[in-house]
Amino acid sequence: MPIIDNAVYVDGRRTADPVGLSETYDLVRDRGGFGWIGLYRPEPAELHAVADEFSLHPLAVEDAQEGHQRPKLERYGTDRFVVLRHARYIDSEERVDFGEVDLFVGADSVVVVRHAEAPDLRAVRARLEQEPKLLARGPLAVLYAIADRVVDDYVPVVNGLENDIDEIEDQLFGGDQGVSQRIYELTREVITFQRAIAPLSGVLQQLRAEIDGREDLLEVRRGLRDVLDHVTRIQERVEGFRVLLQNALTVSATLVGQRQNDQIEQLARDTYEQGNQVKKVSSWAAIGFFPGLLASIWGMNFHVMPELALPFGYPVALLLMVSLGVVLYVTFKRRNWL
Repeated sequence: MPIIDNAVYVDGRRTADPVGLSETYDLVRDRGGFGWIGLYRPEPAELHAVADEFSLHPLAVEDAQEGHQRPKLERYGTDRFVVLRHARYIDSEERVDFGEVDLFVGADSVVVVRHAEAPDLRAVRARLEQEPKLLARGPLAVLYAIADRVVDDYVPVVNGLENDIDEIEDQLFGGDQGVSQRIYELTREVITFQRAIAPLSGVLQQLRAEIDGREDLLEVRRGLRDVLDHVTRIQERVEGFRVLLQNALTVSATLVGQRQNDQIEQLARDTYEQGNQVKKVSSWAAIGFFPGLLASIWGMNFHVMPELALPFGYPVALLLMVSLGVVLYVTFKRRNWL
């Protein structure tokens, strides 16, 4: 049996450490007080054995066995079944890791089923044992203390997310090409965390409403109010993270588009400059082409060339070459090719 701790408390004092569950049940009946049993990843048969001993409702047992539940509070007669989601932030992976704590809270017993190593509920038990006045309030005091610990452990998660968002803001304007993927992945973790803790406010409000007016549980009700305030502040911060990441993703897309536009504009400028160079080279090539063509014609070694006998043939040829060059130069100049 994966029992982490098993004790009987009377008037806020630990009075017995039973060996088995049946002994716990008998001591609670004989002495009064309540029994607190902590289980860690029990097998189905082991959980059903606890259910048989303490008359836990089958539907609640089924939920605790399957796990992966959202925070909730269900009533089965005088008993309550409460699910809490624990969270811790793995900074190296930028990932929120979730655990689950299931509580069967009866009039004279509280059975706590933990599905992950965190949170360490031994610290919660030690704290309550040092506050016998609070522990004397019974199983609901245990429920409050565990909820308080779970919510307190949300704070490092929020701080880790906030730190990574600050790093993303630095990356945005540093030209990091991988920032968009990081924003998307961190947004997914923020949304998952937000969904995991969102129902907790309703659970705490329902608990406070159920014990409203009970003078013996006034301290527990005040504690639940404090936990609810913490949850509300955390939810507001997480919602702010979601908005920041959405804005960051928009800015990232804008910067990527701007960089692409700059690259296109630079490419267009380079293409334009290359075109101008080609125009200049082509223009000068055309200007030099016609004089070379005429010179090559009259430079051919043929004896019968009628124009060779003209007295002004040489000056006319030179004038024609220069004139064609000038005409082409002026034409290209007007067209901004030169």
